[in-house]
Amino acid sequence: MSDRKFVVESPFTPAGDQPEAILKLAEGVERGDRFQTLLGITGSGKSATIAWTIEKV
Repeated sequence: MSDRKFVVESPFTPAGDQPEAILKLAEGVERGDRFQTLLGITGSGKSATIAWTIEKV
């Protein structure tokens, strides 16, 4: 197995509701939740939020 860690390389940092969403999504992953839903309008940063969540776990 690789020792490489997923690292987000972005000039942006989580803002607005993203930090709380990242925390809740990461908790769900660690708890073993099979399904989670992240909702947001187009361009709201859903993909970045998921990337930061992956980085956290």
